[in-house]
Amino acid sequence: MKKPVVALVGRPNVGKSTLFNRLIGTKVAIIEDIPGITRDRIYGDVNFDKYSFHLIDTGGIDISDENFNEEIKSQAEIAINEADIIVFVVDAKEGITQNDLVVKDMLLKSGKKIIVAVNKIDSKLAKDNIYDFYELGFDNYINISSEQNEGIYELLLEITKDFKEYEEEENDVIKFSVIGRPNVGKSSLVNAILNEERVIVSNIAGTTRDAIDTPFTYHNQKFVVIDTAGMRKKGKIYETVEKYSLLRSMKAIDRSDVCLLVIDAETGIIEHDKHIAGYAIEAGKPIVIVVNKWDVIDNKDENMKKFIKDIRNNFQFMPYAPIVFLSAKTRKRMHTLMPEIIKVYNNSTKMIATNLINDCIKDAYNLNLPPSYKGKRLKIYFCNQVSNRPPKFNIQVNSKGLIHFSYERYLENKIRESFDFEGTPIILQFKNKGEE
Repeated sequence: MKKPVVALVGRPNVGKSTLFNRLIGTKVAIIEDIPGITRDRIYGDVNFDKYSFHLIDTGGIDISDENFNEEIKSQAEIAINEADIIVFVVDAKEGITQNDLVVKDMLLKSGKKIIVAVNKIDSKLAKDNIYDFYELGFDNYINISSEQNEGIYELLLEITKDFKEYEEEENDVIKFSVIGRPNVGKSSLVNAILNEERVIVSNIAGTTRDAIDTPFTYHNQKFVVIDTAGMRKKGKIYETVEKYSLLRSMKAIDRSDVCLLVIDAETGIIEHDKHIAGYAIEAGKPIVIVVNKWDVIDNKDENMKKFIKDIRNNFQFMPYAPIVFLSAKTRKRMHTLMPEIIKVYNNSTKMIATNLINDCIKDAYNLNLPPSYKGKRLKIYFCNQVSNRPPKFNIQVNSKGLIHFSYERYLENKIRESFDFEGTPIILQFKNKGEE
């Protein structure tokens, strides 16, 4: 299901970051009583009732000429473009300001659903200003205090009340997203995939959503490739703000069955690549690492070994991800990609018979007994697979408190040695005997 996006927008120092932290439940945004402290958009996920949505915290929009303001305004415009719903945060303590009017004009042009969150209603000055905000001309107003947790439940109800309109997507289609930072060749890779032999491109209308979706058929299997490189507006800021790619990637990952993480062979690996990959793993998605622009690399055999070593060092949290080297521009080695996508998808859907996984875990346990702690040793009674996509295993033990992360990793490695789960994360869920 498509996960909606909600953006918090407003002038500086109205409490957007405090509200952001309140909604996602952890302190991620930097909070200081200094206007403009939040300069970049910050992303998080909110779970409320049966709904989940992405939340964007933006920097404050200020009409003054202070440093960073033009960039902040541009980033806020990007967030507004990408959002399904916008929460316009205002300060009841100070009332309407000229900056609020500037933000109002931006939001009216967006055509999106706007919820005005009148913050800081716990202030003594709020009662004198609270009704002035109706002059802004929006339909939805919620009085809140992010600091005191007042009105947050009502705000979440208003945000999520129309989420039932987001539809489920087809189940018989394998959807894979092409993710990565800007300028690594994502769109070129998509074009190369669609121009590959044996691929039939569909011209079905209405397949473009927040990213560019293209359905096609490969070896009688239906696929949808989701290109996260497409941008709605042209302009330098939309091409140079790197964190913009993270939001597109997050949205595409949620809708994907497989993720292709594209890395530029010329520039190598940077921290942003790891951030994007980390989100795919947290979402439980199979992943294929695609090293693009391989045509420009000399001494290919020698450099391939070096690149594989570098990837394994930088992506230690997913040593199971296969690596494909190719050139989207020249189409060299493109034939190696689709089989990897199919393989990791199939591995993510795999279900292992209970007797087989029990034998695997029992053998692993007997081969390497866990160390005792304060006279107690971990005992494993039973294991079964409870779900797939990603594969999840319940392991019944005498005490979950005796599980050490190194032993959990050992058990995972033994499962991977016995069964082919290349490309997909697997989840080990330990439960005390008798625990539901």
